[in-house]
Amino acid sequence: MNFLMALIINGPIKSFCYRRLQYLSNKFQMHVLLNEMKELAAQKKVPHRDFYNIRKVDTHIHASSCMNQKHLLRFIKRAMKKHLDEIVHVEKGKEQTLKEVFETMNLTAYDLSVDTLDVHADRNTFHRFDKFNAKYNPIGESILREIFIKTDNRVSGKYFAHIIKEVMADLEESKYQNAELRLSIYGRSRDEWDKLARWAVSHRVHSNNVRWLVQVPRLFDIYRTKKQLANFQEMLENIFLPLYEATIHPAQHPELHLFLEHVDGFDSVDDESKPEHHIFNLDSPLPGNWVEEDNPPYSYYLYYMYANMTVLNHLRRKRGFHTFVLRPHCGEAGPIHHLVSGFMVSENISHGLLLRKVSGEGVPGGGWGCGETPSSPCCAPQAPVLQYLYYLAQIGIAMSPLSNNSLFLSYHRNPLPEYLSRGLMVSLSTDDPLQFHFTKEPLMEEYSIATQVWKLSSCDMCELARNSVLMSGFSHKVRPIPSFP
Repeated sequence: MNFLMALIINGPIKSFCYRRLQYLSNKFQMHVLLNEMKELAAQKKVPHRDFYNIRKVDTHIHASSCMNQKHLLRFIKRAMKKHLDEIVHVEKGKEQTLKEVFETMNLTAYDLSVDTLDVHADRNTFHRFDKFNAKYNPIGESILREIFIKTDNRVSGKYFAHIIKEVMADLEESKYQNAELRLSIYGRSRDEWDKLARWAVSHRVHSNNVRWLVQVPRLFDIYRTKKQLANFQEMLENIFLPLYEATIHPAQHPELHLFLEHVDGFDSVDDESKPEHHIFNLDSPLPGNWVEEDNPPYSYYLYYMYANMTVLNHLRRKRGFHTFVLRPHCGEAGPIHHLVSGFMVSENISHGLLLRKVSGEGVPGGGWGCGETPSSPCCAPQAPVLQYLYYLAQIGIAMSPLSNNSLFLSYHRNPLPEYLSRGLMVSLSTDDPLQFHFTKEPLMEEYSIATQVWKLSSCDMCELARNSVLMSGFSHKVRPIPSFP
């Protein structure tokens, strides 16, 4: 990591990478001018296939918000009509029915509307990750989030399973749309994996159009403050030991073994803009000695997840099982070294916005490609080197322009068209349809808006779709990979 950090601030290398990126952009523009009509004619000659019936994968979408707001509203209203007397919550040792929960909020089914639900991101969530997280709570009530979009609750995640199965049915109806849904494992206790697997298997939450990724929130500081964990080693053991056990003795963990057959890999999630009080280096304490209440830095999380996954993958390969990949949230906000960590250990990353900050410092023409001034705290003059490295390694970048537009970066400043023209492996994804999308097909909504705003050609759209298939963890039986002539 020290070598890479030194490399990306080297003046001659920055100049070289900047020129190469400019060359790639201009080469693409030349290609479009010369061959756009030929590509269009060639596409028209392909029988049966068009943009609507080529496979597209939503490579970055969270299961707890994979439905749109209208879908969730209708589901809640339906539950209020059919299951009013079902016990759904325990408050201070007292059991509560769904009817009693809504009576305490002084609400009826008639009162509920999309505006009452208040789950959509708005202008107030821009650079306010705390307010965005609050949007996961329907009507601003965490109790409703627990009842309707959690896998471990009083009703054993029954409602959440039903709504996800409805989303799966929509994907199967569209036939050519697939999704990789993210479920959470927190690392607070050893039985989280068994509970999650039991939920998935008992409710038959399965579809050929869906694969799972497991996201691990970087919340050790909160668990340590609440005395739920003694050290970081305990969190790692809670996350990985059940997987070793299920790999070595699958017969003793049949549900977890079955669930893992449909899991592609791991994600690391949280607000990247949180300040980090430590730098990960040789002097950093080992996980067993990390007992302080401060959160470990981003690179610390990624390193120990990657190290454990590497050993686990060797074991699973020996046993004839499929392996996992690391696909973290990376480069959405925060310092540039997050992208360095992601480059070293990740198969794909989500967001990657900070790669856009290309500096013209020390190159002909000058200027700061990110539109900022050299004194801006967010400026990253080393980004051209990183961006070129991501291009050379073809590390997948799942981008969500609508999500970024509400949280970190206005839509017109999103770098996706530049990344695509330079040949980076980028795909379009939705992130959180519950917060950002309005239609029944959020992925098509994402493609539609991107195409209109950036005037993408049908070939550009198909290339984004192709990238999403290549980046995904679907098996070759499910994803017949198209090849370019």
